[in-house]
Amino acid sequence: MAEPTPRRNEPRLRPAPLLFEPAAAAADPEHFFDLESIDDPRALLDRATELTQAFRAAADRAVEFQAMAAAQLADPRRFDRLTAADLAERAQWTEDYAKKMVEFGRDLLRGGEGRSGHVDPV
Repeated sequence: MAEPTPRRNEPRLRPAPLLFEPAAAAADPEHFFDLESIDDPRALLDRATELTQAFRAAADRAVEFQAMAAAQLADPRRFDRLTAADLAERAQWTEDYAKKMVEFGRDLLRGGEGRSGHVDPV
């Protein structure tokens, strides 16, 4: 089972692997990572919990990468830098959230606490 996102000074553990589903299975709206085929409720709870934790860990990590990219794109040293409004439009955020993500990303790029544990930018 995947571990929750680590906090300060704890090594980041990898979530359970998310296996890509074959196109035919993904096309079936009732099919979701083969959960519908698990009859034992204990096994279903275990696998569904594992997937939930893996998706959360993946989402947390993706947010960190979004923040780092936003910080890089907003870097005042770039001749083609983006404003907070440009970032907000591009990422479908509010302008205030874009500003927070830039700051969060700058902290991550400096090696701040976000690397050793997820920090929510809001």
